[in-house]
Amino acid sequence: MPEPSPCPPPSGAPRWVAMVHEAARDSWVPAAQSPYRTPVLYAVGEMTRTVRARGAELTLALWGPEGGGWRLYDTPEEKAAAEPGGSAEPREPSETSEPSETGEPDKLTERMTNRRHQVLTAALSRAGLYDLAPEDGAAVRALAGRLDEPTVRRVAHWLAFAAGASAAG
Repeated sequence: MPEPSPCPPPSGAPRWVAMVHEAARDSWVPAAQSPYRTPVLYAVGEMTRTVRARGAELTLALWGPEGGGWRLYDTPEEKAAAEPGGSAEPREPSETSEPSETGEPDKLTERMTNRRHQVLTAALSRAGLYDLAPEDGAAVRALAGRLDEPTVRRVAHWLAFAAGASAAG
């Protein structure tokens, strides 16, 4: 595969932007952007997993603010060299969140925990468990706070399977 053209800085005011290389047109397009780095890294991780699941590779560049201007933080070559095994996937946001003066990573962590809570609650409903006792609600919150997204989805899958098996039997 030919080497992609260098990634130009995004237009507009400096913020966090993940740029994706479109090989067919040899161009770079913004794929995710935010005033904060963590949501962009999360989006990059999700995009990477999706593209790799389809058997393809993704060429990314991460731009961010520095000193009132743009800085290229991660190029594909740096990511491959810097990480063992060449994996460029970021970890779950709760693992990479660092407190900042804006408090933004805390909001993201809370949002992701709420999302995992919703997935578990919906799975319990599909399994026929509608009326949860207060201790059940506490257990769901504890699971949502401690498990990562793929594990929560796996548990939801088990509950859906159990609901289907009990409905068939």
